[in-house]
Parts: sequence; C-alpha cells; structure tokens
Amino acid sequence: MIDFHALGNTDAWRWAAAVAIAGALRRRLSEAPRARLLVSGGSTPAPVFEALSQAPLDWERVDVGLVDERWLEPGDPDTNAVLVREHLLRGAAARARFEVPRAPGQSLDEAVAVANARAAEPPAVLVLGMGGDGHTASLFPGMRGLDAALSTDAACVAVDATGCPGAGAWPIRLSLTPSGMAAARTRLLLLRGEDKRIVFERARAGTDARELPVRAALALPGEPLQVYWSA
Repeated sequence: MIDFHALGNTDAWRWAAAVAIAGALRRRLSEAPRARLLVSGGSTPAPVFEALSQAPLDWERVDVGLVDERWLEPGDPDTNAVLVREHLLRGAAARARFEVPRAPGQSLDEAVAVANARAAEPPAVLVLGMGGDGHTASLFPGMRGLDAALSTDAACVAVDATGCPGAGAWPIRLSLTPSGMAAARTRLLLLRGEDKRIVFERARAGTDARELPVRAALALPGEPLQVYWSA
C-alpha cells in the first residue's frame, strides 16, 4: 500500500516530509523511552534533514542510524555518516545519539554484526531514497548476491555492487534489507524530479524486485509507504 504526496515545490516538500517524520518520532516517544530513526544518504534527503533538525523533539531520546553506508574510513567526506552529521545532527538535533556505522579498525563482518544487533530495537521511522536505476538502500539491480539480500531474514548485510553503475566508486557497502525495512512502523520514500517519478511509476506497475529493487519497499506489509515527491 502506498500513500503518494505530490508537493508543488522543494520547500513545501521538505517541510511536509520533515513534519511527517517528526510526528512519527513524537508518537513513538510518547509510548517508549527512546525512538530509532533510520535515514538514507545522497543529495535528495539533505533539505529534509535540515528542516527536521529544527523540530521541537526530545532529541536526547532519539537514536539516528543509517539505511546504508559506503565502506570507507570513518570521517571520509563521501560517507553517508558525514552527510547526516552535517545536515541533520545539528542544532537541537545534535543531542540525538548517532549509531556509528563503522568504528575505527572494525571489519566489515563486525560492522554487519553490530548493525544486526541494533536491529533488535525496531526503527520507529525509516526514510528511504531511490536512485535513477531503481535501487533503494544499497540494493542495486544486477548486483551479485541481490537475491540473497532480498530474501534474508537478517536486517543488515554487506553487499558488493561491483559493476553496478549506480554504486559509483563505492561498490562495497552495508545495507538494510527488506526484512530490516519491514520492522519500521512508519516508512517514507523521498523523491525529487520528473525522472524519479517515471522510475517510481514503472516500479509501481511491476513486481520483480530484481529488476527494480525499490519494489521490495513498495511491497512491505504493515502501514502504507508514505511517498513524498516534488518536481
């Protein structure tokens, strides 16, 4: 199930998405001591993060983690962690607890184990993006091991997207799986541009997640996926 929200401009889009995320976090904090928020990297969500950072939340009770991460040294400017620190974890939101995806000296297998241990606490909110190739998280079409990543019960896996154009220069990554996505109570997909809407509508019209992995997010059980789009 999908709820599609088309906003007239980027400013309306970013505030509408930020308000939806903040509202879901506030509801969780009214029920539990803490709330987890898992977010995606890339350029699309940055304006939403900046708006969300201004939300009047009890940020000290919020845990912020990543949907996926490039396997780079901690602090590398190309990591999603740096983007989140710069655009979301600022102002009042700087008091949130950040789930560091890779500690210094940590192996890939160790980082995956830590991510799966954290998944014992389901996220209250999951914020996804989508590439022009139909990938979401770091699940790329044509990626080796994609079938296993789509079907595993584990919340997080290591992936090798060598040869996948959408992965660029960073083929080795950590990624949330559909199983990990399904645990979230509230799920959002952030899209901008006519090209992304065309890919989204194509994904919506089919079911093969191997062709367009974002279809796995569209087919998750539970509450409807909240799609926020602006031209």
